[in-house]
Amino acid sequence: MNLSDLSLASLTATSHRNVLRDLWDRLRHMPGGKRLFSTLLGRMAPYTGTIGARIEVLERGRAEVTMRDRPGLRNHLRSVHAVALVNLAELTANTALAYSLPDDARFIVAGLSIEYLKKSRGTIRAVCECPVPDTSERREYQIPVSMRDATGAEVARAVLRSLVGPKKQS
Repeated sequence: MNLSDLSLASLTATSHRNVLRDLWDRLRHMPGGKRLFSTLLGRMAPYTGTIGARIEVLERGRAEVTMRDRPGLRNHLRSVHAVALVNLAELTANTALAYSLPDDARFIVAGLSIEYLKKSRGTIRAVCECPVPDTSERREYQIPVSMRDATGAEVARAVLRSLVGPKKQS
């Protein structure tokens, strides 16, 4: 795969490979590669792209994603809006799980719970350590995410219930 081959159409659930993993593994070491990867994810899911998050670490069973605090993400209390945090949690969990899936698997979020622990200000780092499915067998997984501010204080935590199963046959 080269950069001219990158298109959103190629990132479908019917691919015979884990395209997200292939893309990250190719781009992460290139200058600006993490930013390009993050931008592509934002284009795949335009609403998620509105938070401007950046994938910092991505490996089997783990993702770290940062979101800079900016006026468009704030609420009336001048802290990061609750929905921006839940969006960050979903992006982090989904990216960690998607990267970890076998080539013949896909997933969908079946539920999500979140606790807001304190007002969020400044850059927020979301960390997810998730199970690594070894088959595409239909199964539900609990995917935890912790969100912390620049001081290391946990500002929110979420758990996504994600259903993994086999990709549709093309």
